[in-house]
Amino acid sequence: MAGIAVTGLVYAAAYRRVAHWNLWPVFGSLFLVFLVHLLQGFNTETASMGEYGRDVVLQLPFLALPLGFWLLPALPGRYLRWLWLLLIGMTVLAATGATINYLLHAREINESYLHSKVMPTEPDHIRFSLIITLAIAAATLLLAHEALRTVWRRWVGGAIVVLALFLHLLAVRSGEMTFYALGGLSILWLVLRKRQWKQAGALAAVLVLLPVFSFVAFPTFRNKFYNTQEDVGKVKQTNSAEGKNYSIAARVYSYKAALAVWQDNKLVGVGKPDLEGEMAKRYATLYPEMGAKFYIQPHNQYLYNLAAYGALGLLIFCIGLFYPAWWARRKRAPLLLAQYVSIALSFLVEYTLETQIGLAFVVFILLLALQGSLPYEEEDKTWRPA
Repeated sequence: MAGIAVTGLVYAAAYRRVAHWNLWPVFGSLFLVFLVHLLQGFNTETASMGEYGRDVVLQLPFLALPLGFWLLPALPGRYLRWLWLLLIGMTVLAATGATINYLLHAREINESYLHSKVMPTEPDHIRFSLIITLAIAAATLLLAHEALRTVWRRWVGGAIVVLALFLHLLAVRSGEMTFYALGGLSILWLVLRKRQWKQAGALAAVLVLLPVFSFVAFPTFRNKFYNTQEDVGKVKQTNSAEGKNYSIAARVYSYKAALAVWQDNKLVGVGKPDLEGEMAKRYATLYPEMGAKFYIQPHNQYLYNLAAYGALGLLIFCIGLFYPAWWARRKRAPLLLAQYVSIALSFLVEYTLETQIGLAFVVFILLLALQGSLPYEEEDKTWRPA
């Protein structure tokens, strides 16, 4: 990521130009997210300044990547197609490795799914499930736009099947939620825009039969289903000591604690560096029977930002992050739409932007998908992935 920024600076100095000068609002909007974190220094206690410095460093992708992509010219279409193929290929390799490890330890891994755990993956299972879904979307769009040579089409079609099955073997709710959301949008597009009723019906049948097949064929999917049922039941119980070990229940407790933090600091929040301490105070008040080791940060990016930065900070964050989608609303950019759907849904159940891999996934893939919609001088009759 630093290399992209440095390359952009060298290009701008060597050619004395900014490739996308007129698009500064698009790239500058992402910088607003970094600015929200930077300005938190004014709302941070002295004892937490070390944590503030670490957060600023963590959020540097919102500075480095938009700067680099703004300064550099758009990539040629053939480069974009190869980059998306590389993502698909690497995702298949990672899924294969995780599957082999699962087969070697099937009994232990199947049992772990009954206790809100999943099989080991690289990267972490939540981000990995989102990457798998995005790889499926990219592969489908490359085939639909006939952007691949004939020799690659069968391999990419096979990759779609392999990744869709592995996604259900992995059985991570975030990735599956995004997968079915994108599938539903595809059905609507086929019906409302293309009037392709047979294709829409076939896709709908796949989306109905795939979870049924997975429930029968994959113990991990089946155990995750039972675990989710039990987990939801724990949310309704008033005894948080029992629900603390369950994923959904623990999330609900974190949401209530975060809202309590926000109620006392509605406009500008408490500042991210001080959020952990403030959350601990609310946990102790709301759930006195829960031990401190079970306190977690709000697993919802919107609520996390609301408590940390207040209503004003959340508003600036949403405008900054989602403005490129508004800019591209009249362009045909299905990959960008897929990434934004993935981002928006993942934010409902995770604080995606508080980890390095989450930041890399959100910011880099977003800007890569944006590349296909940028002005480009060279004529390319094949679809530029956008």
